[in-house]
Amino acid sequence: MDKTALPEPWLRGTLTDVSSVQRAVLHALELAKEDLERWCDGLSDDELNLRPGGIPSVAFHLRHIARSMDRLLTYAEGRQLSAEQISAMKGELEPGATRNELMAELAVALAKSAKRVPLIFAGAYGRRAQSRVKRSCPRQWEDCWSTLPIIRNGMWAKLLQRPRSPTHNNPRNRG
Repeated sequence: MDKTALPEPWLRGTLTDVSSVQRAVLHALELAKEDLERWCDGLSDDELNLRPGGIPSVAFHLRHIARSMDRLLTYAEGRQLSAEQISAMKGELEPGATRNELMAELAVALAKSAKRVPLIFAGAYGRRAQSRVKRSCPRQWEDCWSTLPIIRNGMWAKLLQRPRSPTHNNPRNRG
C-alpha cells in the first residue's frame, strides 16, 4: 500500500501493547520518518546541501534531527553526553552529505530511538522526559519543513539574489 494513502501512525491502531505515553512518542518517530522520506524524495545531493540566504540546509536539519534525538534520549536516561555525541553535534553543519548517507543516518537514529523509548518512559521521570521530547521534536521538524519548500520550489535562487539588511530581522529596528 502507498504510504501516502495511510492515515498518520497514531490513527492506525498500532503499538497497542505499549503504554499511551510510549505509544505517542513512538508514533511521532514513525511519522517523522515517513514525512522526511516523502518530502526529501527526489532532492539531489546538491539540493540537500544548499544554504539559500545562509539558512541551514536540509542536510543539516536531517542530521540535527537524527543526532539530537540521541542527545535528548541520553538526557532522558539521566546521563551526560559523550565526547562522541558532542563531536557529532559539532559536525551537523558540514557540507557535502549525500542523500543516501543522510537517510541511512536518520533511519538508524530513529530505529535506535524507538528501542530506547520503552526503557525510558515509565513513572514520573518518564512523564518529564516525554514532555521534553514533545516540546523539542516538533520544533526541529518544523525548521526542516520551512527549508524544504524553499529548495523544492526553486525559491532559493530568488533568495540568493535578494539583498538582505543586517538589521532585517531585529525587532528593535521595526517602526
